[in-house]
Amino acid sequence: MTTLASRVRVTGEAPGAVTTPGGGSVGTERQGDSFSLLTQLDGHQKVVTGIALPSGSDKLYTASKDETLRIWDCASGQDLGVGTKGCVSLILQNHPCLCSLAVELKTHCTGVLNPGGEVGCMISEGPWLLVGMPNLVKAWNIQTNVDLSLTGPVGQVYSLVVGTDLLFAGTQDGSILVWRYNTATNCFDPAASLTGHTLAVVSLYVGANRLYSGSMDNSIKVWSLDNLQCVQTLTEHTSVVMSLICWDQFLLSCSLDNTVKIWAATQGGNLEVTYTHKEEYGVLALCGVHDAQAKPVLLCSCNDNSLHLYDLPSFTERGKILAKQEIRSIQIGPGGIFFTGDGTGQVKVWKWSTQPTAIHP
Repeated sequence: MTTLASRVRVTGEAPGAVTTPGGGSVGTERQGDSFSLLTQLDGHQKVVTGIALPSGSDKLYTASKDETLRIWDCASGQDLGVGTKGCVSLILQNHPCLCSLAVELKTHCTGVLNPGGEVGCMISEGPWLLVGMPNLVKAWNIQTNVDLSLTGPVGQVYSLVVGTDLLFAGTQDGSILVWRYNTATNCFDPAASLTGHTLAVVSLYVGANRLYSGSMDNSIKVWSLDNLQCVQTLTEHTSVVMSLICWDQFLLSCSLDNTVKIWAATQGGNLEVTYTHKEEYGVLALCGVHDAQAKPVLLCSCNDNSLHLYDLPSFTERGKILAKQEIRSIQIGPGGIFFTGDGTGQVKVWKWSTQPTAIHP
């Protein structure tokens, strides 16, 4: 079977840095809204494939293809997963469990959490931590410590998303497996298998009572959450559809064909491309965030090791982060925090600020 890694162009390493639209050097002050690096979390040995900060928890979870989950204990400062000598305590402003912002270096690491295989993706939903792996999905309830293995996938699980009471998993064989959460038994019951893609499903998103799936077959399929039937197939991309998000009434998609496409519904209800943004390199991941003034910003990761920040809807560039390797994971946190995870295994923590900020690598 073709793997996602074989389709994503491998780029050489570039020095970690942050640049501004005006081409200022690292450390250059920027006026107005900007973002700053809070800290770097080291320990993973391969690409970071998931970052989760479950609601109501004081722990940050990171996952990697190095076959480990790392649990960063925000309250005590201990990394409860497999670690290197330097672990970081992260206290996030405005997090429900915490009340200040600080970074404290620690040297004591305890415990190992090895799910038993390469992690293709990870999300959290309520008390559940959901991990995509070869041939299964692991589900951990972080409140009750219930550990479930959801079997059925064929090959690596590349993408996971939750819609209403349904869990969807995009798999290497092109199918989307569906489970329904059973509140009586606290288990996930098999509900359906959605077929139609001819290659691996690598991106999933739920919005507007629809499931959107992006595939290595270059297509996007739109599924009704009412009956789980495919209602439209979008074929305007010419390479792998790596990431999907919904924003207001629009669907945004990105691809290794170097484009971000904006889709809107016609009067008949079908989606059509209303704008195509072109990059110089393949686009790996999209994430929407609001800056310190509540303005919408699109985070757009490319396979030249860069992460672009664009104002919406103008696509005016606000800044650019350069990583050592491709940024494959982006996660929004509370209080203006966002996280990035790259191909070296580094996780970095960033924060929007209303004050002029010097940006450092």
